[in-house]
Amino acid sequence: MRIGVLGTGNMANALATHWVRAGHDVAVGGRDMHKAERLATHLGGSAKPVSLHAAAEFGQVVLAALPFGAGTSVVRELRAAMDGKVLIDCSNPVGPGFRLLTRSGLSAAQQLAAAAPGTHVVKAFNLCHEDVWRMSPPIFDGRRLAVPVCGDDETALALVHQLVRHVGCEPVAGGSLERAGLLEATAALFIGLWIGEGADAQAIAPPLAYAAGPRDEEPQTTDKAFR
Repeated sequence: MRIGVLGTGNMANALATHWVRAGHDVAVGGRDMHKAERLATHLGGSAKPVSLHAAAEFGQVVLAALPFGAGTSVVRELRAAMDGKVLIDCSNPVGPGFRLLTRSGLSAAQQLAAAAPGTHVVKAFNLCHEDVWRMSPPIFDGRRLAVPVCGDDETALALVHQLVRHVGCEPVAGGSLERAGLLEATAALFIGLWIGEGADAQAIAPPLAYAAGPRDEEPQTTDKAFR
């Protein structure tokens, strides 16, 4: 698969490393060619440094590894080069105080879709720190990390599911692109718990077997605190 990467930062590095190892052809696009060359050299394999426009033209799939706020303007500039292509958004619109910056409007992913209406935008890879994505693979307590994926086009979703697996993770259907805002809000909540409170975000949800409550055969217990 040909993958164009928009950006030369930590997320571009972490994800593209796996994709180069999996045998994909990767073009690293940046405004600063020195940074693009440095990342491409680090990635090795088939990775090559190019301009942002050339990366957008090259990729069947394009990763927007750009900060929220910068992504929309870059994608708008490149929309003609990405027409009909898959565009992955991994950004998190989270501001000071772990505040969701899009709470009164479109999600970050929907803003990219509006900026480049000919693309098939897919939201993925936004719930973890870049160093988690560098793990090979991300496995915790014997279980591979699950990655929610939101999008509207079935072909685009299938390609992104493949790329999730090549990072060593398990893709999870997250619904339509309209639900991307829920992923971004989840990231804001989790970051606030992890960093702001030092809390284990995993502990807020029961295992899948208990998602609808205790099974009938198990004894019910009542805590006085909930009476």
